[in-house]
Amino acid sequence: MAIIQDWLPASRENYEKILFWWQLYPLLASFQWFVSWYGMGKTSVQSKFNIPGRIAWMTMEVPGFTTLLYIMSTLPAQHGITDLPWQNKVLAGLFVIHYTYRAVIFPIIQPSMSPIHVLVWFNAIIFQVCNATCLGSWLAAYGPTTQEDWKAQNWSVLQFSIGLVIFYVGLTANYFSDEELREIRRGELRRQAKLRQQGRTVDKHYEVPQNGLFKYMLYPHYFMEWIEWLGYWIAAGGACTPARSFLVNEFFAMLPRAVSGGKWYKEKFGEDKIKGKYVIIPGIY
Repeated sequence: MAIIQDWLPASRENYEKILFWWQLYPLLASFQWFVSWYGMGKTSVQSKFNIPGRIAWMTMEVPGFTTLLYIMSTLPAQHGITDLPWQNKVLAGLFVIHYTYRAVIFPIIQPSMSPIHVLVWFNAIIFQVCNATCLGSWLAAYGPTTQEDWKAQNWSVLQFSIGLVIFYVGLTANYFSDEELREIRRGELRRQAKLRQQGRTVDKHYEVPQNGLFKYMLYPHYFMEWIEWLGYWIAAGGACTPARSFLVNEFFAMLPRAVSGGKWYKEKFGEDKIKGKYVIIPGIY
């Protein structure tokens, strides 16, 4: 049963339309270079349009993997496909693994989360639904749906294996980078609780992360997420336009935030505190 006839799941014609416009997303994301405001995380400010952090995060990230699962369970039958190749199932599984952590586990285990502005929340939902529609449609019906189709793309098990290794390296490093940030927040909550017990005023406190990949860069969790989805694209093959678009769109969405964050760290802590650290791309910036 279609949620929106010919759009969710998408017909081939509408899939191609969505994919075309999805490849232009970097133009929209580039507007971030011209504004300093970003209503989430450490740059979140008080607003009547804010949504509590955990609720906002979960509701803006969950539509990604749920949309993909819905498309994978409905679109093949519409095209007479009774069983998909194992490659399609594994690639769908990798997407779900990432977003099970990112959308569900991540907000639950965070010690604290700043409010998220409704505009950021809404944009994230659009990103998730468009991305999942493109990837899900390709995996379910509009990409290779037989082993012969996969072979015709010059695909190999070796290529798939290399992509998987890169994906899991990125996923693991991303998790441990998140955990370092969580540990800083846990320490901050303990500090605040102690000050309250003493009847003292509690001010917000920030630190420069120093452990793991944070020794070398300010945003390793961003960089390793790019590595993760690079591995995904390699596994899916160069012909997988949705996987390539996902990687490119993440790059254009996250790079301006990292550059702005690098300036924030410099202004907040001074040049000496971040000296020797790259912002996001090791050896380059």
